[in-house]
Amino acid sequence: MSGTEEEAAARRAAAEARSRVRFEEEALELSDQVYRVARRLVSSREEAEDLVQETYARAFRSWRSFTPGTNLRAWLLRILTNLNIDRGRRAQRSPDTQPLEEGDYFLYNKLESTLPDENPDEERVIERLSQNSVVDALAEVPHDFRDVIVLVDIGEFSYADAAHILDIPVGTVMSRLHRGRRILKQQLAEKAAA
Repeated sequence: MSGTEEEAAARRAAAEARSRVRFEEEALELSDQVYRVARRLVSSREEAEDLVQETYARAFRSWRSFTPGTNLRAWLLRILTNLNIDRGRRAQRSPDTQPLEEGDYFLYNKLESTLPDENPDEERVIERLSQNSVVDALAEVPHDFRDVIVLVDIGEFSYADAAHILDIPVGTVMSRLHRGRRILKQQLAEKAAA
């Protein structure tokens, strides 16, 4: 190899090292957001930390596949959700088979039946539900539905972004969101009425 070829190779290696450092810095700046989504997907902090660690390990291993200038947060969250789906499949979790035909006002109807002669309003419902009970109820939603709820309702992603992250059609996102919300309402009603 001649001197100019060695210099060119050294410049390419230095440019690649700078690109990797820049990628890692930008990815680590998003770690709080990635953790918040992970925390909503799993039932414990330890599981969320493990999921985030796996996400960053996979991202750093395959950093070259990220296209600079595109949405890094969506790319990381796609890795996160794919890992969570894989984890769920490994655990062979079966979907909740409770009927969903209770109606959209299940929470209010359930509370009304436990509070005679009172008309429960939204503030009373909220008072009965702590943040932990909401997190617990969300953890009981089957993961296919929970992933969509977390991305759209908590992560404030559009349906299209959520579909891209989960690699599913937009119609499936809308369907899972509707069914997931109904399951979550039912879980919250049971916790509020208990």
